Amino acid sequence: MKIDLRSDTVTKPTKAMLEAMMQAEVGDDVFKEDSTVNILENRLATMFGKTDALFFPSGTMANQTAIKLHTNPGDQVICDKYAHIYNYESGGASFNSGVSCKLIDGHRGMFTAKQVKEAINPDAFYYSKTSLVEIENTTNKGGGACWDFEEIKKIKQVCIEHDLGFHLDGARIWNALVEKPETPKDYGAVFNTISVCLSKGLGCPVGSVLIGDGPIMKNAIRIRKIFGGNMRQVGYLAAAGLYALDNHIELLKEDHKKAKAIGEALKKLAFIKSVETIETNIVIFELNDDVNETRFIEELVKNNIHIISMGGGKLRMVTHLDYTNNMHEVLLKTIENITIK
Repeated sequence: MKIDLRSDTVTKPTKAMLEAMMQAEVGDDVFKEDSTVNILENRLATMFGKTDALFFPSGTMANQTAIKLHTNPGDQVICDKYAHIYNYESGGASFNSGVSCKLIDGHRGMFTAKQVKEAINPDAFYYSKTSLVEIENTTNKGGGACWDFEEIKKIKQVCIEHDLGFHLDGARIWNALVEKPETPKDYGAVFNTISVCLSKGLGCPVGSVLIGDGPIMKNAIRIRKIFGGNMRQVGYLAAAGLYALDNHIELLKEDHKKAKAIGEALKKLAFIKSVETIETNIVIFELNDDVNETRFIEELVKNNIHIISMGGGKLRMVTHLDYTNNMHEVLLKTIENITIK
C-alpha cells in the first residue's frame, strides 16, 4: 500500500466521477458549443458573484492569463515571497507578460495592507508601474494558512485608492471556504479575478477556472489561445468538476482533521524542530539541524510513505481524497515508531 502525501494533486478520479465524465454531453469548446463546460463556467461565475468564467487545463495557465489581463510589459506585480506565481510557475510572469514581481516579506505567505501600500512604486517614469496585487489562499508554502478576510478587504481598499488590479490565486480556496465563515460571493466582491483549482483538494484529474467580470475577462479566451490552452471536447473534464462541486467540498474537512492529527504526532518526536500551525490539509515541518533530511525521507520510503522537500529545511505532507483512514492509521503508527540514527 503506497501512502502518497507529496501533494493533493496525486488523487485519481473516483468511480462515480468517472461515470459522470463518461456521461457528459460535449461539443467544440473553441466554438463555445460544449454544453457541459458552459454549465461549469456559468455555475462558478454565479457562485462567486461574477459574470464570466473560463476553463483552463492548469492553475498556472489561469494565473498567468490573469497577470497578462491586468498588466502591460514593464509593469510590476506585488506578491508575497512565497507566492506560487513567483516560485513555482517557471518564471512565467516575466516570460509571458514581461512583468517583474515586488516581493513582500510576509508571514507564512500573507502580508498586510500597510505592506502593500509601502510596496507600491512612486509614479515616476524610472520606476516600474505597479499594476496588480496578487495573493494566494490558502498559502501553499505557508503551510495551508488561511488569510484574515478583514485584512484582504483592507488590501482591496489600497488597490482601489491606487487603481490596482487584485487577483486571487485560489488553488486551494475550497479548503479556506470550509474552514472560515466567508462565502464565495464574499471573495467575488473583493477580487477582480479569481483562479480556482478543481484537481487540488476536489479530486478532479485536471482543470482550473478563471473567474471575473466582463470587462477584465473579455480577452481571457484570446490569452488562453496564445498560451496554447484552447481545447475541444473539454466537457468530459468539466463533468468531473461539476461532480466534485456537488460531492467533494465537504470531504475537505476530513482532510483537515487528518492533517492536524499528523501534526500532533510529529510534535511528539524529539528530532522534529517545529511544526507550522495547521489550519487545512498541509503539514509543514522542520527537522533538528543535526538530523539528515535525506535519511529521514528514506526511512519513510522504506514504509512506502512518500512526502516532499520544499527546500530551506522544510518538509511537507498534504492530505487528500485518496488518503484513506487505513493509510492514516499506518502513517501515525510509523511516525510513532520511526528512529533516525
